[in-house]
Amino acid sequence: MSGRLHGKTALVTGSTSNIGQAIAETFAAEGAHVVVSGRTVERGAAVVDGIRAAGGRADFVAADLDGSTELSRRLAEQATTALGGRIDILVNNAGVYPSPGTADTTENTFDHVYAVNVKAPFFLTATIAPAMVVSGGGTIINLGSWISRLGVPAGALYSSTKGAMETLTRAWAAEFGPQGVRVNAVSPGVILPPSTDGTAPHLGQIMMHGTPAGTVGSPAAIAHAALWLASDEASFVHGTVVDVDGGRTGVAVVAA
Repeated sequence: MSGRLHGKTALVTGSTSNIGQAIAETFAAEGAHVVVSGRTVERGAAVVDGIRAAGGRADFVAADLDGSTELSRRLAEQATTALGGRIDILVNNAGVYPSPGTADTTENTFDHVYAVNVKAPFFLTATIAPAMVVSGGGTIINLGSWISRLGVPAGALYSSTKGAMETLTRAWAAEFGPQGVRVNAVSPGVILPPSTDGTAPHLGQIMMHGTPAGTVGSPAAIAHAALWLASDEASFVHGTVVDVDGGRTGVAVVAA
């Protein structure tokens, strides 16, 4: 690694597994002091132990973000303290994915998914972005999704929350960009950890038929995109959603 985030501090929500974990590990490997955050203490401790064993700096802050301003602000405060007084990079990654059909979605499920996927990052950003302005600037990276722009039969509720996050990315870039805070997003495609036998799960593979990649992506692919957006290499990038989806939303490959 080249130390692209040397001296930076970062909070990555939902980073005890999968994409969030990959982002936290990649940021730490590039020199950032990272706060790993999630609901499960044991998994968080394991991620932190792995980062430290590799020579990186990390701390765990437990958080079960439910959309309330109180819990979002508490995480912001605890992470700021753990990171020595400032957060340079915020990654809004935490989310939930119940996928009932529209007619089968209860009001409680609707409220829960929007609370975790939209309200929590909204109020976390509302707390952290102004602090970034005061400290001289920062970077915010949101997580969107390929199904916010390519309709699928199931997942209307989830995809609408990710569409909201991509819209907030542009709105926050306009609001905070002139004050020194860059805001962008990564839109993952079908992302699954590598299987133990080296093959992609059947459903994921089917969903990637007809794409240039032809197969599912790994959490590392998203982490590398987030790293670029967090680094000075992306200093001229504002309000952009970077598709890391194997071409799923933008390209159709016709087999001969």
